[in-house]
Order: sequence, then structure tokens, then C-alpha cells
Amino acid sequence: MTNETFDFTDHSHRRYNPLTDSWVLVSPHRAKRPWLGQQEAPSKNDAPEYDPKCYLCPNNTRASGSSNPAYANTYIFPNDFAAVKLEQPKLVESKGDTLKNRLCKVESVRGNCFVICFSPKHNLTIPQMKLEDLTQVVSAWQTLYSNLAKEAREEGKPYKYLQIFENKGTAMGCSNLHPHGQAWCLEAIPTEIAKELKSFKKYKDQYGTDLLGDYVKMELEEKSRLVLENEDFIVVVPYWAVWPFETMIVSKSKIPSVDKLNDREKKNLASIIKELTIKYDNLFETSFPYSMGIHQAPLNAEGEALNDSWFHMHFYPPLLRSATVRKFLVGFELLGEPQRDLTAEQAATRLRALDSKVHYLEKL
Repeated sequence: MTNETFDFTDHSHRRYNPLTDSWVLVSPHRAKRPWLGQQEAPSKNDAPEYDPKCYLCPNNTRASGSSNPAYANTYIFPNDFAAVKLEQPKLVESKGDTLKNRLCKVESVRGNCFVICFSPKHNLTIPQMKLEDLTQVVSAWQTLYSNLAKEAREEGKPYKYLQIFENKGTAMGCSNLHPHGQAWCLEAIPTEIAKELKSFKKYKDQYGTDLLGDYVKMELEEKSRLVLENEDFIVVVPYWAVWPFETMIVSKSKIPSVDKLNDREKKNLASIIKELTIKYDNLFETSFPYSMGIHQAPLNAEGEALNDSWFHMHFYPPLLRSATVRKFLVGFELLGEPQRDLTAEQAATRLRALDSKVHYLEKL
């Protein structure tokens, strides 16, 4: 032990994530070490507005042989290579209390997957889209959520949870650079969402309030991790963030799911998404990669699942020091627990200082 005063910007510590009941190791002093590891190529968006070889551009033929219509705004279609299927044979489960049945559990899962083309223009990304066009994307999310919930209620389709997400950039495994996201609808609640719902219930049972409602209140008071704010939403670098410039968009009021957004909230959500992603691109003056996803109430949720849900979005970007140096979750992160070299407060300070209105390409 030393006589030094503990410094959160220089001394290692662990931070608790109440959403998933887990911990992250923070080692801010490691940010000073020289980097001699892998460097990615800077991302350049020099694609044409229309690519005749792109499976997602209007009028083009997809890999399945189906053709896209001449769509003019957001377009949704069933994924030609879906991760889950609606129709498949029934799984015959093994009976009896055997070691294999104890240790090798399995269950069938059905569902459907969708591709969401954000724009007909091949060379756009979310921060480059017009606000009215991005608002149409949010409307498309709402329509898809509502339609699938209705199909589950009225047609008996086995839909329980809709995971809407976007992988942007090759660094996050995106195989087609046309601006698009995905939506996977399963008859089971995915693990991460199940963890959050369990934590929401535990917190409410213990304190009588909503976890994210209290978190929004605290972040608005402290402001050290606040990146953006409008009438209905905030953007923060979560106190427990794992990725270097990870952020979370959280609704200020209790909104369980995207279909419950009114017209003002819908526009404000689109606006704050655009502002955040402009900041991301401006950070290292590159088309900033990330994985983004919406966490919300299960389809046709009732009781605790509905009452505990609070709309929020996670952004997980991999870039660490520059447009060419990315974060890897390896070693201790895989075998022990997640670790980061930049505190949430330091990341928020850098993001806050960036322009959220003008994209860096507009300044060239």
C-alpha cells in the first residue's frame, strides 16, 4: 500500500454492471502503454450510390433469386439465410435423469429473421442520412414489432422476442456495406435480455423503483458520463461500459418497447441516433464501426415482463486509440472478466467534445 490518494483515472478497479449482474475490470494506466499490435485499415466510404452487384440495392436480384422492388425508403424483407426457421421438425427430447440430460440440455427454437434496408442509396450510413429518412427507419422498427406481435396473438406464430440490431463496418463482421440492419424474432427470450429482465425485477423488488429510471436520474445529476440529451432520451457512456467508446441510449420516461413511441419521441430517437453516430465518425474521422441493438419488452408482454421493461439501445464500437487500432476481447477478458483501459468518464468527455451536427466529411 502507498500513501497516494486513489485516482480513478490511474488506478485499477472493478465496476459493477447491474443490468447483467456482472463486473468489468478498469485499468486506466494501461492506456499509456505503446501499441505494437494489429492495426485495421481506415474505413473509407467510396462506394457508389447504386451498386449493380449489391444484393440489397433496389431492383437487384438477391442470392436467393428473389428480386428487390424499386424501393424509395426503408425496405424490410425476410432474410434469405435466416438463423432460425418458422417451420422445422419437432425435437424429440431425451427423458430421464441421466448425466447427459443434466449437462447437455437442448431445446428447439423457431422464429424468423428480417433484413432492414435503411435507404435505397448504397453509399449512405446512418450519420449521413437525413433526419426524416432516419425517422422512417424508426417507423419501420415500430411496424415490424407491431406486426409480429399481432401474428403471434392472432395466428399463433411462436414469436416471443424481437431483437433489432445493426452491425456497421467490416470490423464488426458486416458482409454487405449497403446501409441495413437486421431483426431476429425468436420463440425464446435471448440470454442478455433475460439477464436484464431478471435484474430489473430484482432491483424493483428491493428498492421499489425502476433500475433504468434511477440510472437516468443519476446520470442527469452527475453529467460526467452524459454525452447527449434531448427531451425524451439521453446518451451515456455506461458506468460499467466494456468497449472503449460504448454508449447507451435510454428513454427518460418509461417506454417498454419501440411500438409505444409517439411521433415526438420517434423523431427525437432518430435525432439522437444521428447525433451520436456523427460523433462516432468525427472521433477518428472514419466510418466508425459498431454493433447496435435495441433492448425492449418481449412481444405481447404482460405482468412483470411488461412492467419491468425500459426501452434502451446499446452501441458497442471496437475502436480504441485511432481509426486503425481496435479493442480485442481476449486473454483475461475471455477467461476472467471484461477489462477496459479507458474509464467511462474519460470516454464520455471525448465524445461530448465532438461536433454532433456536422459530419467530418462535410468539412472537407
